[in-house]
Amino acid sequence: MNLQTGNNITIAITDGNNRILSEKSGTGEVNLVYDGIYKEGDKIIVKVPEKNTFYNIKLDDAVDKCLLFVTDDIIYTIPFGEKRINISPKAYAGNRHVLNVRKAYDFEPRQYRNLALNTFDFHGNTACYPHASANVETRGESVFAALNAIDGCTVSHSHGEWPFQSWGINQNPDAVFKLEFGRSITTDKIILYTRADYPHDNWWKNITINFSDGSSINSDLIKTGDAQIIAFEKRKIRWLTLSRLIKSDEQSPFPALTQIEVYGAE
Repeated sequence: MNLQTGNNITIAITDGNNRILSEKSGTGEVNLVYDGIYKEGDKIIVKVPEKNTFYNIKLDDAVDKCLLFVTDDIIYTIPFGEKRINISPKAYAGNRHVLNVRKAYDFEPRQYRNLALNTFDFHGNTACYPHASANVETRGESVFAALNAIDGCTVSHSHGEWPFQSWGINQNPDAVFKLEFGRSITTDKIILYTRADYPHDNWWKNITINFSDGSSINSDLIKTGDAQIIAFEKRKIRWLTLSRLIKSDEQSPFPALTQIEVYGAE
């Protein structure tokens, strides 16, 4: 594999043997149209000329574009089998795919927005932020992975396959969710959607939000699948965690997080 680099943005599709199937390079913005059916082992590779900066990235026409802080070359393995059930069945499917990468305009990162959105986060991701992880994910199943909580999907009234994916804690009272931004951001508001597939689900009546600056917030929640807004004084942070997740006294052992949104700016 010998991808074009230099001062260009490059998008490439490679197979399981790292053979380039399709490639497009350009400055500022690149569109790659790939006529082919993805096979197991295929990867999408995004190389950018400038690291530690912002790019708008869309890896598939069925996956929403998102503004990401890119620290390294992105290598995304096309999901198959069990790894597909937490994403739209239209994503990475069919025989024509449109991919787009554009360097962000200067004003875009400065806008007040949801800083937690990453529509294609993946386990072990250290190349583009935000990134979600946790010390426990129910049975290691993709539909209960931490990354589901930052994919932009707020459908909360059921559980399981897309669009009902969530972060599941496997009934572990010591579960901790971590959200990393890859750089310092300023935030003053968090919105949570807890899963609400009652009576299958329980809910957290209280949680603790810990920030990288050493501060923390203890917040009460209510029984709902709707947005719950937690506002606070501005904090400059690099990451946050959700911990001390205290479930209600209801019978179900299954509380879960559908989505977290973190509002602020650079």
